[in-house]
Amino acid sequence: MAAVPQSAAPADPKHEKPRLIVVLERACLEMAKVGKDYVLLDCDNHKSFLLKHKRNPADYRPDILHQCLLILLDSPLNKAGMLQVYIRSQKGVLIEVNPQIRIPRTFKRFAGLMVHLLHKLSVSAIDSPAKLMRVIKNPITDHLPPGCRKVSTSVKGRLVSASTFVPTLPMDPPTVFVFGTMAHGSVEEAVNWTEETVALSEYPLSGAAALGRLCAAYENHLNIL
Repeated sequence: MAAVPQSAAPADPKHEKPRLIVVLERACLEMAKVGKDYVLLDCDNHKSFLLKHKRNPADYRPDILHQCLLILLDSPLNKAGMLQVYIRSQKGVLIEVNPQIRIPRTFKRFAGLMVHLLHKLSVSAIDSPAKLMRVIKNPITDHLPPGCRKVSTSVKGRLVSASTFVPTLPMDPPTVFVFGTMAHGSVEEAVNWTEETVALSEYPLSGAAALGRLCAAYENHLNIL
């Protein structure tokens, strides 16, 4: 049974408005019945099952999403109430993440939580009626602020320094950044609604490393300690 997370402490009221929206695209969130239980398929625990069904285990990396969520939701930017996160799976399931959720630290518990979400379409806190994660209707653009700037990230994009790029971005409405959370391929294959593509390093970075760099730039710009 999945451990349903508690909500975190509320953000400071003076810091309620998001300044950054992050969309985690192409997340590997595929369930299957293995034995008697439904599980979140991953390359480490279900390699035999995946090979039996003629699938490439290397494509099944939900741990990438887990790493990205931990970086984002643990950030001072999120704790100040200035971050909003959405997830879109490879199969097109769109998920809204409450900034107050506490993501499980271990992947096993995280996988159980995501199975619960995909079955029930929402996750509620155990200490309040708040929805900590919920499946919402596509397209993602219906949930973004009118007139917001939309930026994809890719190692093939225009190279920018996060610390100098972020101060040039609008804060109201917030800027939307799209990051891929898949093992292979480009986020641009799934996204056609952004206006530009940037690279946050001259080197290929993991999603978590790139997100950490972006959040730090926002925190420095907004003087969040």
